[in-house]
Amino acid sequence: MTLPATPVPDFTDPGVLRAHIADTMAFYRPRALDPDGGFFHYFRDDGTVYDRSHRHLVSSTRFVYDFAMAAAEFADTPHADGDRAAALHGLRFLGEAHRDPASGGYAWTLRDGVPEDRTHHSYGLAFVLLAQASARKAGLDTVAGMDETWDLLERHAWDPTHGLYRDEADAHWRYAPYRGQNANMHLCEALIAAHEAGGDDRYLARALTLADHMTRRQAALSGGLVWEHWHADWSVDWDYHRDDPRHLFRPWGFQPGHQVEWAKLLLSLRAHLGAGAPDWLLPTARHLYDAALAHGWDDAHGGIVYGFAPDALRDASPAPGAPPPDLASAPMFWCDDDKYFWVQAEAIAAAWRLFDATGEARYRDDYLRLWDYAWRHFVDHAHGAWYRILDRHNRKVDDLKSPAGKTDYHTMGACHDVLAVMRGTHATRLAR
Repeated sequence: MTLPATPVPDFTDPGVLRAHIADTMAFYRPRALDPDGGFFHYFRDDGTVYDRSHRHLVSSTRFVYDFAMAAAEFADTPHADGDRAAALHGLRFLGEAHRDPASGGYAWTLRDGVPEDRTHHSYGLAFVLLAQASARKAGLDTVAGMDETWDLLERHAWDPTHGLYRDEADAHWRYAPYRGQNANMHLCEALIAAHEAGGDDRYLARALTLADHMTRRQAALSGGLVWEHWHADWSVDWDYHRDDPRHLFRPWGFQPGHQVEWAKLLLSLRAHLGAGAPDWLLPTARHLYDAALAHGWDDAHGGIVYGFAPDALRDASPAPGAPPPDLASAPMFWCDDDKYFWVQAEAIAAAWRLFDATGEARYRDDYLRLWDYAWRHFVDHAHGAWYRILDRHNRKVDDLKSPAGKTDYHTMGACHDVLAVMRGTHATRLAR
């Protein structure tokens, strides 16, 4: 490991952020690449691969992101060519194994290279676009692929009536009634990355539309914060997974991690739009971030919990047509007090962006406090990368460092994002 476990490094130093990315990539480089195609997706804490044959679209795409962004960041090092080749290797696997030529979509999961689940997820397509955009940043020619993914989303997933993307469809593109904010949030992220990669303004315009509709229009229906689950008409579904508030991918309640992630994206949009940025972006970002930390930070043990909800929702939902809970004054309860790696990472990126945008020392303090917590509890100083989930008392829940979906894209992504802000490389700094 380049960085020692103690003392906690100075994460206001770009060199420290670069070193942490390098340390994390050092966990994945020797063991992630499958020479027969794509990447291995299931790693224990020590790097042992515990399932060699299963593939998940989210990991397949996120590994492309990891290697492409590393190739761009470390372009002046011996690793650059290998990382770029790994990204290309992953893109080929997406096109040859995950992609269905008949439907144009991508299989959600594979077993031994054979499609296992052909459900079309907009969440998955978001990461296809992010992988293609990241690869383009690393110098690979993915323009045609990006255009194809945009057209696929336009043809099937885009709902022009509501100005948001539908969520999931069967193999024949028949959509289920469920609508989710998470797919739209990650599509916003991917669209921003696509704009960064090639400068195409259609991507940025659509990203702004998603951000506006999700963090203002829809949030107004759920008390001012971003709720996770919605009906087909984009009315609030207060009861989805109410009986399973700890669901790994679609938990009930407000997720503070998604409030801060939206805050980060709103500030990225503001930076890209420069003087023409709408004036609601910064105050909305502050509101979402501040609420997430106010309700989600664990004063006793540190870190941000996974989920909270108003006491008014503990036993019952608002009656149809009734106003949403008043979140400004409502007492909150935690519906999941576990600590997830990605929540802390997204808060780190959002805190630094807020400090950069406002100059307020409290956001810098949050940034350092979050890093201190993550460094002491989440970062594996023996083997590299971050642990996945801790309980409230910061004890690991298992030894699965990276099951499907977890490639440390969030943790390295936070470092890449903070570095970009520090350098002003893909953001137009605004006068404070």
